[in-house]
Amino acid sequence: MNGSARVLSLPLFLAFAVANARNDPPPSSERPWLPPNLPNYEGDLATYRSNEARVSINPRKIYNLAELIDIAERSNPDTRVAWQRARQAAAGVGLSESAYYPFLAASAAAGYDRAFIPFPTLMANPKHPSLNNVQITGGGSLVTEAQVYRGELTAKWLLLDFGERSATVAAAKEQLMMANVGFNATHQKIVFQVTDRFYQFGTARQKVLVAQSALDAARTVEEAVQARVDNGLATKPELLQAQQQSAQTAFDVEEATGVESDARVALVESIGVLPTIPLHVADLSQSSTSEQANGSVDELIARALSQRPDLVAKLANVYAKQDEIKKVRAEYYPKVAIDAHATETDLEVSIAHSDYFGDTKPTLGVFLTASVPIFDGFGRRYKMEAAEADLRAAENELAGARDSAVREVWKAYTDFKTALRKQDSATKLVAASQNAFDAALESYKQGLSTYPEIASAQRNLAAARSVSHDTQSAIFTAATALALSTGDLARPTTRPLRPTLIRPLER
Repeated sequence: MNGSARVLSLPLFLAFAVANARNDPPPSSERPWLPPNLPNYEGDLATYRSNEARVSINPRKIYNLAELIDIAERSNPDTRVAWQRARQAAAGVGLSESAYYPFLAASAAAGYDRAFIPFPTLMANPKHPSLNNVQITGGGSLVTEAQVYRGELTAKWLLLDFGERSATVAAAKEQLMMANVGFNATHQKIVFQVTDRFYQFGTARQKVLVAQSALDAARTVEEAVQARVDNGLATKPELLQAQQQSAQTAFDVEEATGVESDARVALVESIGVLPTIPLHVADLSQSSTSEQANGSVDELIARALSQRPDLVAKLANVYAKQDEIKKVRAEYYPKVAIDAHATETDLEVSIAHSDYFGDTKPTLGVFLTASVPIFDGFGRRYKMEAAEADLRAAENELAGARDSAVREVWKAYTDFKTALRKQDSATKLVAASQNAFDAALESYKQGLSTYPEIASAQRNLAAARSVSHDTQSAIFTAATALALSTGDLARPTTRPLRPTLIRPLER
């Protein structure tokens, strides 16, 4: 191998080595692997910034639930993703409608062509000069050269397709409807998440206050026991039990504080802002009360079956499958189109190094074409069977989703009514537990009750306060879940709904 070959082979070898290294998988399953260019990706990820502007948060403002929902709808990435999906579906409608317009294309070409033609050398017999006495004695090549400049405009317009384009456009519009109601469903999901986590956070804060009240009560009991011990009216074990109860309630305060911190992170996550941003949230007492369920359960179910976004999307999917069947059926019929072209060609030719000769001439053509497939290996029949199966599956999915919606509305309605009834009982339970604790504490100070009695009354009071806050939060959460199950949550303003039937399949 000479030197120049070695010089050329080395860069080629390195190029192939780099390409192969970039496409190599991990060499083993036993340990982590550092893929090529991973540090570059990690560096880009560290400095990556989204083009979307973040919503500014006022660190001195206390945000109520409605304001938090507004921030979430503007800052949560899920809403922007759903919006882009809807825009993509709208572009799909425009793409399908483009089939109704003529297709125009312009092209230009310029080139040079050199060719040769085998050309024989002939010789005739001088004694018998006739065509039959001509002989080939050799040959050569006749070289031709050509310079070509061409500009062409072609047009094709589909005139008749027996409904294939209209079915395609209708299916695209159903996909757009699915994307649009999916966008609304995303907003409803975010509103529900923010609302649910807002009340969970509020309940967690109330639990901290309950735990702190229990700690105060435990210390009050400990002081009462200490006073009785100092006067010789209580024993050392009673004091130790009171101190143990104070330590336990202090631990409960720290545990409740940790739950509150986790609930705050979950709320901030649902809003779509960073946990490091200072965000002050209003207390539950500062939020608006939950709306009562409007109407009977039958009315709520009827409302859900007519407006829930997921059901609307599944109905649109059924319509799209019907349009797909129409599209497949149209493939059995001919397609009629106009095909036209106009070309301007400049052709200059030289033969055997002669002067170039040629001309510039236009060519025109218009054709009315009709085509119909005669036999396609039963492809259309199988496509029709698949489309009909898709339609049946979509219809069954819609039926199943309607049944699920009925169950969800019924459960949410029952949970809401149960939470309302539990609220009255919880209020009475707190009042009774408070009275029992006050009486037990006073009785213990007078020496008329034992320490286990006052300790039990203290635990019962803390449990009753916790149940009361849980019940209050359950009312708000159940009302929000009911609104979500009926499709009323974050519902856009529309015209009055009218009953809609699934359009029958044309056969």
